[in-house]
Amino acid sequence: MADQYSTGNKTRITIRIDDDVLNWFRSQVDAAGGGNYQTLMNRALREYIQNREQSVEEIVRRVIREELSAARAKAATFKSNTNVSR
Repeated sequence: MADQYSTGNKTRITIRIDDDVLNWFRSQVDAAGGGNYQTLMNRALREYIQNREQSVEEIVRRVIREELSAARAKAATFKSNTNVSR
């Protein structure tokens, strides 16, 4: 699958990546059934850049929405597991 963000402009560089970081990216690719860990790293870096460009307000709003959604899902699961039919 082609990277939707790729412009075809790539530069070959040599960098040192911590083993645990590289292993995490490789494991994500393996868990997804294949792909390229370098593409995944590029996506992660792009997401980081985009998030850095967001205002603090936008980030806080996004985090609150995510946390509220997770809390609601957890509450709904708890409620459905505690309902007793009589």
